[in-house]
Amino acid sequence: MHPTRTTRTRARVPAAPPTPLGTAAERLEGRDKVTGAARYATEHAHNPPDCAYAWPIPATIARGRVTSVDTAAALALPGTLAVLTPDTAPRLGETEDPTLAVLQDATVPHRGWYVALAVAETLEAARAAAAAVRVTYAAEPHDVTLTEDHPDAYRPDEANGGVPALRERGDAPAAFAAAPVRVDVTYRVPPLHNHPMEPHAAYARWDGEGDGAHLTVYDSSQGANPVRSVLAVLFGLPKDRVTVVSEHVGGGFGSKGTPRPHVVLAAMAARHTGRPVKLALPRGHLAAVVGHRAPTIQRVRLGAERDGTLVSLSHEVTTHTSRIKEFVEQGALPARVMYASPHSRTDHRVVPLDVPSPSWMRAPGEAPGMYALESAMDELAGALGVDPVELRVRNEPATEPDSGLPFSSRNLVACLREGARRFGWSDRDPRPGVRREGTWLTGTGVAAATYPVLVSPSTATATARHDGGYDVLVNATDIGTGARTVLAQIAADALGVPLGSVTIGIGSTRLPYAPLAGGSSGTASWGWAVHRACTSLAERLARHTGPLPAEGLSASADTTEEARRTPPFARHAFGAHFAEVQVDTGTGEVRVRRLLGVYAAGRILNPRTARSQLIGGMTMGLGMALTEHSTMDPAFGDFAERDLASYHVPSHADVPDIDAHWVEEHDDHLNPMGSKGIGEIGIVGTPAAIGNALHHATGVRFRELPLTPDRVLPALA
Repeated sequence: MHPTRTTRTRARVPAAPPTPLGTAAERLEGRDKVTGAARYATEHAHNPPDCAYAWPIPATIARGRVTSVDTAAALALPGTLAVLTPDTAPRLGETEDPTLAVLQDATVPHRGWYVALAVAETLEAARAAAAAVRVTYAAEPHDVTLTEDHPDAYRPDEANGGVPALRERGDAPAAFAAAPVRVDVTYRVPPLHNHPMEPHAAYARWDGEGDGAHLTVYDSSQGANPVRSVLAVLFGLPKDRVTVVSEHVGGGFGSKGTPRPHVVLAAMAARHTGRPVKLALPRGHLAAVVGHRAPTIQRVRLGAERDGTLVSLSHEVTTHTSRIKEFVEQGALPARVMYASPHSRTDHRVVPLDVPSPSWMRAPGEAPGMYALESAMDELAGALGVDPVELRVRNEPATEPDSGLPFSSRNLVACLREGARRFGWSDRDPRPGVRREGTWLTGTGVAAATYPVLVSPSTATATARHDGGYDVLVNATDIGTGARTVLAQIAADALGVPLGSVTIGIGSTRLPYAPLAGGSSGTASWGWAVHRACTSLAERLARHTGPLPAEGLSASADTTEEARRTPPFARHAFGAHFAEVQVDTGTGEVRVRRLLGVYAAGRILNPRTARSQLIGGMTMGLGMALTEHSTMDPAFGDFAERDLASYHVPSHADVPDIDAHWVEEHDDHLNPMGSKGIGEIGIVGTPAAIGNALHHATGVRFRELPLTPDRVLPALA
């Protein structure tokens, strides 16, 4: 017998503990956030008293060159420390991302491109100095207008995510021409902007000089490691002499998924002045420098037999990109996943324009692409006289249409059936335009949703402490999703201990490597490594005898080989959205009365945070459908809506009744937790469900978002 070993084993690895995984645990950092104790990028209390502030100066032309920058008036103002220009700014190393080559030459590729940077003792002084800088330009003709037949349109090799731009199976045009029932329609989605609550911001500090210089940055970012890698290259430093901290991040929705100019400018200003520097971008700048969802023109052609069976599916997307960096919204990608069809053509074309570089925005590709596809499916249901839910069920594929791979799990039909039951779909009168209450018409609509299951290599470390607690370290990023809490639940489950005994350390490059928070892949990637590390630690503890060593007992995990192993399955989450809308025939105002989402997303690890994520995505989808849009001014070459007054994101009053549910799904082909991503699928399909409901209410089909009164009212006259 070994009493010490037996006691320790029982204390640390109970035989049958109640698992914290799957419970609705409260956010670990919730109290810190609501009390203001949580510190964001520019709020760290330990900042030194000599901290300076920077304010960037955007270009006021749409294309051309800077011919001169007059800084005299700005430098004469009290508190001004410096004004960096293309002539005086520190030189940067080569970068694969041209949007980060700020202040390196006089070229202006689009309006809003940064052409100078004011640095001063206070934020107010920096803003005043920036306003006093006078920049002159040599403007050139510009083109910012996307058209379907633009002469500069081309087919790229790949769209975002490395997917082939063109995929063909069979002969889609011929099959479409021969189909007895056909739908050939075009949909338009405008530019959209991420607008996280916390604007992009950074605090930068240099310590030491020469070969010993070390750069420390607190950045509002979805991934500290990509920021460190970029800064190391730009400033000629080994990675181990760059530290990036992103402990608390106030949202991102994709716009913080890649390093942005603000963090480069902050580091440049700190190096130039020899002082720590804070830089928070004004919200009015975000539209031009942190990416946006590119506008899309989408033509969808569906050919079907009279019973609704698809025989041909074509989805062709035209979008824009900037002239300095190619980004192609992969809007036709969902059509390769959703429905069985022997003939298919999915294609992407892109037009380079004098516009800011588009980038990721929540569910890139899937959000706009499924709006078009699911709207077209609704139109096909109307042409056939088939219930829209039933039409989707009839075209359920046995394997993934594009790849032929079996699905690791696919429960779309279960989501449609359960959603229809909860929503009361069977009581629906299919005739459009028949439910009227005074000036209000009411209608209901449905749309499906999908999003891929993605995973990236990650590492993590777990340590058992002398006091009975556990430290789990992983450089994950919590952008408001509840990642800290779910990772702690995964750790506690693997260790067989109460949730309260686990402390999670995230958000710093000082911690074990982890990928960024993006593509709904965070929990799957980080959680896999955390699970492996904690499982290994539990095994070590079970074998350990005697007291723990002074440093505790630790175990690490690296999932690189496992995560990179290509599985022989198509892995996706699925869902179904149902919407009820009312439209005022006197004003054209559209109101959403009810939204319901039902999802099949693997094992739900925390119902509280999962429901929050799903409802958040649905709310964002409602904004995409009804209020959110940006207008590219053809004369001035910039986005007209640059603040939250002109770019309306939904508020509580916009969504009186919204709910999210899920079906039980067990999938052994994903990760040790059996979970799928949930951060993005909530937005996918929501705009189509609302648009389909509006058609049901009015009998009029609208094919351009958003569904604002100025667009709706004339059609009702």
